[in-house]
Amino acid sequence: MTMTHYMELLAVNQPWNLMIFMAIPIILAETLAITELYILFTRKFDGAVYYLNRFAGIAVGIYFMGIIYYIVTNAVIPVTRAGEWRTAIDVIAVGSYVIAGLPLIWIALQEVDLVNQALDQMSRLKIHATCVALFLVFGHIAMIAGMVDPSILGYQVANPHQISGQTDHENSDSALNQKIKQNMPMNNQAHSH
Repeated sequence: MTMTHYMELLAVNQPWNLMIFMAIPIILAETLAITELYILFTRKFDGAVYYLNRFAGIAVGIYFMGIIYYIVTNAVIPVTRAGEWRTAIDVIAVGSYVIAGLPLIWIALQEVDLVNQALDQMSRLKIHATCVALFLVFGHIAMIAGMVDPSILGYQVANPHQISGQTDHENSDSALNQKIKQNMPMNNQAHSH
């Protein structure tokens, strides 16, 4: 089975990529979503839950700024230049992941009063909730599309030869895989033991 670049990103450099690109942003985003529901139901704009919501909104927005920059410069541009997209499903998976971060960045900008300053609390809350919903929609599209085998839409590995016991994924040396190995500060090549 072949993988989308999205799944390959999560699979290489274990466990670091899984933590950096999935666990940390999802924990922050889910904290934001859960506290958002509490605020929507209670309309309490003070207290621990409200401040946790603000913290999560700012943190996940800033975090996604870094993720989007990294993905665009180290994956989207090189993979596009090399013509290595693994069918439309691959583009949908990576593109949706990048798009999912944009509403979270908007939340962070709103929380630090760089946008929507003139709006009242309820209008800001509506935008906040809409941004969380957009993140959830695009994030789940990315996850679902990322798990699809690109060969379903006709993708074939450039080098069909397999080394005994290895999958096509392990034999592939895509631009994304190369970039991740070169640029990740915590990759296995950097360790001397």
